[in-house]
Amino acid sequence: MGINNEIKIVEIRDISEGLTVVCGLPDVGLVGVIAATHIISKLNLREAAYVETDLFPPVIILEGGLPKSPVRIFEGGGIAVLTSEIAIPSDTLYPLVRSIVDWVWRKKAEKVFVLSGIPVPNRHEIEKVRVFGAASDENMLKTLKDNEVEIIERGFIVGPQALILKYCMDKKIPAAALLAETFYNYPDPEASSMVIQTLNRIININVDVSELIERGEEVRLAMRDMMRRTQAELAKIKKSHEYDVPSFYIR
Repeated sequence: MGINNEIKIVEIRDISEGLTVVCGLPDVGLVGVIAATHIISKLNLREAAYVETDLFPPVIILEGGLPKSPVRIFEGGGIAVLTSEIAIPSDTLYPLVRSIVDWVWRKKAEKVFVLSGIPVPNRHEIEKVRVFGAASDENMLKTLKDNEVEIIERGFIVGPQALILKYCMDKKIPAAALLAETFYNYPDPEASSMVIQTLNRIININVDVSELIERGEEVRLAMRDMMRRTQAELAKIKKSHEYDVPSFYIR
């Protein structure tokens, strides 16, 4: 029997409609993954759904000796957070993101936020990391501006966040990307803390980031292997194009 190309989101408990959905998939600096994992932990969100597909490598996550999908959705208090514990193979990005946005649309999500990074060559010299934004429609753009998020007026966004914004725009789902200045190839918990703080302001939650900053070195070490595998996939989708954005396009 051949490989089944279908990607399904399997709900393991009832998930209400009208959620705010937060996506943190592997990308530069693992900003989204680190942020999403921290939010899940601090808000005590419960596993609610998982991605099932033959397109991923044959990998499972073991928790308490039981198998779990590496790409899952956690939910609670009107918020659903999607994250992955493996690097997403570049050739599965289109069908995966399409399935995620279709699920978001079926759930009549109120808003979607994509947490990620934008690579800057001089990241090691930056003391205060900035967060930039892009949106799927004018209303979400206004929301970002009202919350003092610097807008990317012109430039490139490459990777899962680019596809999520595009597909949300196609389906008229309000969506925004929050992109912190980050390293291209090192896990960056400080950048993750900045996107969380920005999200806190926008959707009025209170996720404490002090522990994330204090344990920064520990997080960096724990995420090294995932960063290495993610970097290999990013190279395939020409992620390095984004290096042009902060220095040349952003005003």
